Amino acid sequence: MKKELKEVSKNCYILSSGKDKVDIHVYLNRQLFEEFVEDEALNQLYNASLLPGVVSPIIGMPDIHTGYGLPIGGVMATDYEVGVVSAGAVGMDINCGVRLITSKIPAEEINKSILTKLLKAISKRVPLGVGKSSELKVLKKPNLEGIAYEGVEHYIKKGFGRIADLDRIEDHGCIKGANLSAVPNSALKRTDQLATIGGGNHFIEIGRIGSVLDEELASKWGLNEQHIYVMIHTGSRGFGHQICCDYSTIMWENSDKNKTRAPQKGLACAPISSRDGQNYLQAMACAANYAFTNRQIITHFVREAFVEVIKKPEADLGLDLLYDVAHNIAKKEKYNKWLLVHRKGATRALPAGHEDNPACYRETGHPAIIPGSMGTGSYVVIGTPEIEKTFCSVNHGAGRVMSRKQARSEFTREGLLNQMGHVVVIAKDIKSLLDEAPLAYKDIDNVVYTLVEAGLTKPIVKLKPMGVLKGEGNEA
Repeated sequence: MKKELKEVSKNCYILSSGKDKVDIHVYLNRQLFEEFVEDEALNQLYNASLLPGVVSPIIGMPDIHTGYGLPIGGVMATDYEVGVVSAGAVGMDINCGVRLITSKIPAEEINKSILTKLLKAISKRVPLGVGKSSELKVLKKPNLEGIAYEGVEHYIKKGFGRIADLDRIEDHGCIKGANLSAVPNSALKRTDQLATIGGGNHFIEIGRIGSVLDEELASKWGLNEQHIYVMIHTGSRGFGHQICCDYSTIMWENSDKNKTRAPQKGLACAPISSRDGQNYLQAMACAANYAFTNRQIITHFVREAFVEVIKKPEADLGLDLLYDVAHNIAKKEKYNKWLLVHRKGATRALPAGHEDNPACYRETGHPAIIPGSMGTGSYVVIGTPEIEKTFCSVNHGAGRVMSRKQARSEFTREGLLNQMGHVVVIAKDIKSLLDEAPLAYKDIDNVVYTLVEAGLTKPIVKLKPMGVLKGEGNEA
């Protein structure tokens, strides 16, 4: 299908689906187009365009790669009145997301010894790896009603963070409409992973602000050059994964009854207004709020670790939340009419003036945080007014160019350490991270500047990692 792509504007390629004038827009620069476009990922976008009530265009982000149903780096909007919702088009790890914490700490004050102590202090508080649970009973057996209906605020009231954090989280850390009765029993059994990172591409990273690209906004947001930041990337863990699996099966088995037969099970769907559709959205909101809460509690533990190691009060260190953005989610949003926007491996970037921005970012647009691969740079960007072309969506990371199996077969422990350079990695077994090697991912500069050159985003700062915590096991 790659040969059918036609460039119609800077870094924007179109593939016509031929059905109801639903076009497919894929954002790629020349190198990404020539080297990193999978026909299977394009075919998945095409299949998504065939679902009932899909609104043109289907979007492929520059980090696009083959996923389950909808590709990772895919955006699909459906008409809220007559369209469908697809669990697979949201993704397995519901509200896998990223939050960025700024600081008042100059990077020159953090040598390798202190950095290692910080990472170890965090890892004592935050379990790493697939299937891990917190040792704290209050987290291992969380208050699911509090999480579902209050979100992050419920645990802030219990002492996990600052009330001011709420203004810096998408949807204030609580998506409305959650209903625990819509959550399958199999998922309720997997709620013991609060305050954990998991495995795969999830991490906690300590780094420095490498370069400032917009001095006014960077200064306003506390992104001071050569100061320390902390980035947290994790989601709803086994809880959200099970909800996706169960509802994909339900939607597939009921597709004839619902008259929504999809081209493949990964795109199994149901009318938004149907019982299956509403139940999924209610369960999805529970998992999304679990993920927001997960990242919030980890933030609290990160702050504790910094105070312990650096031996200064939290107020002196800063450690303020810049923003928390969600990936893998479906949200009701208005673009002339009400749509359900599925973002899978994509994140929202509302431009300046958009009414859904938090008050503190109404004038500027909220930050979108785009992590690179382990050991490489990351970016903070904002959306321009042109971002509505993608339903206010940007890429969520660098995007894989190599399967996990291939990476494990091609890279060695020594090769991985060479790729990491001076970045400190804390892991039980470094060989378990071969599938997360930087060369298994696209170049983050290529990916980010694809949308910058297309006029959709503006970069604010580039981030440089110094140390990273990773867990064992495969999660995406």
